[in-house]
Amino acid sequence: MPGTGSAVVTSSDQTETGEILFFGPFRLIGAERMLVRDGKPVAIGGRALDVLIALTGRPGEVVSGRELIDLVWPGVFVEEANLRVHIAALRKVLGDGKDYVRYIVNVPGRGYTFVAPVRRSGAGGTAPIAAPASPARPPGFSTPLQLLVGRSETVTALSSLLLSRRFVSVVGPGGIGKTTVAVAVANALRQEFGDDAVCFVDLGSLNNPADVASAVASALGCFVQGPDHEPYIRAFLADKRMLVVLDNCEHVIETAAPLCARLLHAAPSVHLLATSREALRVEGEYVHLLMPLDSPPDETPSAVQALASPAVQLFMERAASSGHHARLSDAEAPIVARICRRLDGIALAIELVASRVGTHGIQGTADLLDSGAELFLPGRRSALPRHQTLRAMLDWSFRLLSADEQRVLRRLSVFVGNFTLAAAHAVAGDAGSEIQMVTSAIASLVDKSLMRVETTSGLTHYRLLDTTRAYAAAKLTEDGQAEAAERRHAGYFTGLLKQGMAKGSAFDGHNVAVHAPHIGNVRKALAWSFSSSDDRSLAIELAAHAAPLFLGLSLLDECQQWCRRALRALREADHRTQWELELQGALAMSSMYSRGNSLEVRAGIERGLELSEILQDGRHQLQLLSGLYIFLMRQGDFSGALAAAKRNAAVAKASGGPIENAMTEWMLGGSYHLTGDQAAALRHCKQGSKLASDFRLGRVSFFGHDHHVSGLATLARSLWLCGFADQGCEVARHGIKKAQSHDHPVSSCIALIYLVPVFHWSGDFRAAQEYTEIVIEQATKYSLAPYRAVGLALKGELMVANGDASSAVEILRAGLKAMDADQYRIVTLSTRRALAEGLARSGRPGEALATIDGAVARADQVGEILWLPDLLRAQGEILLAQPRPDLPAAERALLRAIDSARKQSALSWQLRAAIPLARLWKEHDRGKDARSMLEDIYRRFTEGFETRDLVAARQLVEELNSAN
Repeated sequence: MPGTGSAVVTSSDQTETGEILFFGPFRLIGAERMLVRDGKPVAIGGRALDVLIALTGRPGEVVSGRELIDLVWPGVFVEEANLRVHIAALRKVLGDGKDYVRYIVNVPGRGYTFVAPVRRSGAGGTAPIAAPASPARPPGFSTPLQLLVGRSETVTALSSLLLSRRFVSVVGPGGIGKTTVAVAVANALRQEFGDDAVCFVDLGSLNNPADVASAVASALGCFVQGPDHEPYIRAFLADKRMLVVLDNCEHVIETAAPLCARLLHAAPSVHLLATSREALRVEGEYVHLLMPLDSPPDETPSAVQALASPAVQLFMERAASSGHHARLSDAEAPIVARICRRLDGIALAIELVASRVGTHGIQGTADLLDSGAELFLPGRRSALPRHQTLRAMLDWSFRLLSADEQRVLRRLSVFVGNFTLAAAHAVAGDAGSEIQMVTSAIASLVDKSLMRVETTSGLTHYRLLDTTRAYAAAKLTEDGQAEAAERRHAGYFTGLLKQGMAKGSAFDGHNVAVHAPHIGNVRKALAWSFSSSDDRSLAIELAAHAAPLFLGLSLLDECQQWCRRALRALREADHRTQWELELQGALAMSSMYSRGNSLEVRAGIERGLELSEILQDGRHQLQLLSGLYIFLMRQGDFSGALAAAKRNAAVAKASGGPIENAMTEWMLGGSYHLTGDQAAALRHCKQGSKLASDFRLGRVSFFGHDHHVSGLATLARSLWLCGFADQGCEVARHGIKKAQSHDHPVSSCIALIYLVPVFHWSGDFRAAQEYTEIVIEQATKYSLAPYRAVGLALKGELMVANGDASSAVEILRAGLKAMDADQYRIVTLSTRRALAEGLARSGRPGEALATIDGAVARADQVGEILWLPDLLRAQGEILLAQPRPDLPAAERALLRAIDSARKQSALSWQLRAAIPLARLWKEHDRGKDARSMLEDIYRRFTEGFETRDLVAARQLVEELNSAN
């Protein structure tokens, strides 16, 4: 007998109730004991049909073999082997397992379960019944507006097609259900790709085709640091297996089509699914024309026959949602069939019409459709253009709304994409007293399928269908209310961004995740506010508050565009205001990271600093001083960077907190390190780390730069230079770990390029090589050209140390060329030193000497004290390696190297220069002087005795002692 509490639908139950079950492409009509597929009866044995009725009556439940036998062969003893024969026959009829579609699953030791989703229908409407729980939809995917009626086979076919063809476009008229099908296909393929490897890109919110690549990058979470987004996207996708859905391509097709073609070629494991009203017409595309929902072929079908068609199923489901709960009668079935045929099976049109059945009934709805609301739909020769036919349909639907609903719908048309209820209140209402009216109107519009509601991260958002939005916007213009609604829209988002960004730094991306969903509306508000002929104050203020959002989303080109436009629009009274300060700072930052270290960047930072001092805005002053520091460091002006750090320290002391003071200490530490005062660098970096520990500071990011990671890098390098190699390596590993934990490519690359030398200096070539490969890989993947250049330089230097000098020379030259092109000068001198050593070891002493002499002269000229000791040490060794060694010049270079290292407290570089000098003296009968000098330096070390230089020094001291 069936288990307690289970409702088993038997053949007699379905016959008595006239019930129809729908699953996949099948219809199970109990009254006629008939299984139908594509409108045609399916040949199936009586016992197999009884098994199917029993299992579909309890979908998702496990029904034991004995229960099935009792239901199919009541009162008769039957072996379970007979049941298995009929199960096998039933699976064959259903095509179970074909194209990965499953219906009946055997649960070992328990029985059988029907796993496909099942919907039940009487004579009126369809309703889902118990079915296996559907897993959560992929992140970023919208909930479909309608049940997936009549599209199961399409989804299955498209899923298979997408796996084999890789690039499929779903093409059809507006409202036919392209997005719904695309979302269903993505859900169906989640297990194939994985939840984190399915990405949805909604192009519907874009106004400018040039923003397509930006939208794709944002949806992918792809880090972009340049004016051209596409190379970053290609690099991001190159080695990934992903499904990317690009929805609503038609209005940006000129940009979307070639982008798809290039991505298909550049990312061989990426699959693309596009939806559009027209084919993209590019190489590799497979076009799937999405057909209208089938309507009953008969002019006068019965209710059972009508409900076998997807179009009628959808109509009755939406009618039930509107409050019509009566069953479809045989008398009304032909009316519904006629309506569906008249609407050409367009899902959106069917939904709109059916949404009025709850109020007017089926016959009344048909009368309304016939009484002047002419719906000329796509596909008819006499029809108007596609958007006009939708307008006609929406005109009719709009007239059925109440006056309040009409007014709210018109005003909500100013939104692009999702919006919150609070935003709707601000734009669609005139006063606080209208909040309840707007809320009620929105609820009604949702019920009537003119809007959809979504929940994301616990927040409820609303969205108009695109066709509805365009229609309502035209109505808004006709009524002369567009200007007022657009102004309220722009004003709302200005206030929202002003309030949100005030809670955090203007440049550190704080609150970006909260405001990112509004980016489409922010773009629209900016476009309107700058196109309006009225006062530009709102446009300027909006641009100033929107700039941090564009920066946080790495939309650097858009940030520059709006900042420049706002700065040009400034009136005399707007100069020297907070708005100009915000705009100048954002423009400088976005320009520096996307277009390099130009004079324009320097001018923007200096203007921002001038304004921040005039306005006594300490927070922005600290931000901009940080930007000036980074700019000067990248240009190789280390003395200028130190001056900027000192200015920052004065401001932080007056108006900063723990974060600002920690940042200042790290800036000072970095400046002193590069200007050659390692003791001071060590002191400031330790103080910055202490503040970070005492106040439990996490990421300290100013002007797009993570000062905490940079501070740890400086600390590790200064520790090594001051003679604390073991501590330096420990801090280096901690710094790399911290940078990588942020999952931020720039922070990771910065940490690695500054910390790899610590391992190299210590002789840990294995760790240095491992981290160098990571730098090159990440910098290449995310198109971070300066960091890739440094990575190549580090790789070349390691190759020189490992004996492959000839190959290293070309890599080092390539790295130098790339750094010069990007004006990235922090490590160019150390790279030229490595190149000179590579040339010397590859048998090119003349070129080696010319290269190192030029590097030393450059260091003396610009005052790059940090690298001078190692440059002089290399110069001395290269002089000794010449065919005719210049011994006095070599000795002078090595002595100068030791003295230069001593002046900057770089004990380790003193030792490194002392070793070749001691060997020189030993060979020229000055062994006692060599031993005395070397021992004096060696004895000052307290750790790091297993590092390369200390091991070499110890062995040389022992040799000198033996010789004496």
